[in-house]
Amino acid sequence: MSWQSPNLPADKHCFFGRKGGVSEGRYASLNLNDKSRDNPENILRNYQIIASRFNLQADNICRLIQGTSADAVYITEPSIKKIQADGAVTDKPGIILSIGTADCAPVLLADDEQGIIGAAHAGWRGAFNGIVENTVRLMCQKGARIGKIAAAIGPCIRQPSYEMDREVLQTFLEQSPDNRKYFIPSPRPEHWLFDLGGYVSDRLRQLGIDNIVDSRIDTYADEQHWFSYRRDTHRGLIAAPADFPVELSTITL
Repeated sequence: MSWQSPNLPADKHCFFGRKGGVSEGRYASLNLNDKSRDNPENILRNYQIIASRFNLQADNICRLIQGTSADAVYITEPSIKKIQADGAVTDKPGIILSIGTADCAPVLLADDEQGIIGAAHAGWRGAFNGIVENTVRLMCQKGARIGKIAAAIGPCIRQPSYEMDREVLQTFLEQSPDNRKYFIPSPRPEHWLFDLGGYVSDRLRQLGIDNIVDSRIDTYADEQHWFSYRRDTHRGLIAAPADFPVELSTITL
């Protein structure tokens, strides 16, 4: 299963799920985490499968070295794991911008009229620090117009599955008391459930973007179709740092 947003061109983007690749075992099957213990040849073939969706080659993919930053970069040529950032923008045809996630929110953006696209990796830290805003601002610096930008929030961990402790809650409340609306009490004392999708969506609206579609798919809850770092953690499946499968969200011109 993959997901496509109705407000982005169907032939120019895709939020890929866990199926459709060649990886095996707990990485089955469309794993794109080259830090995992998956067979590197399988990962390369998975890149090729994704690129073929756009009638392009794996060499056309831009894959960032992601973290939790608010750094967005302008891309003029594709590369895999050479640029450290959590947001990417391009106006160059033939480049596939991609974001790897396994619970964080992938955000794809496009101003079709101006021919400018963006992609952001919005975990709670990145979203809190401004990765969405910085990616959109970079798009506008390259000529995009806020009123013409379409934004799609892909599958990510959702509020019923996303438990946070008091420290995280307090961090958000220090940013703004209004952020309390994104938290509801968890059954576990002194813990809360966080609405990552709602938080990201509102950050987009605060920028003036109205054309927003949220998949509302919960990666943690839908094991059949999506990878989830937190689910694997809860099951004790992560034997080494970064050893977990990752799916890719992509957009091109």
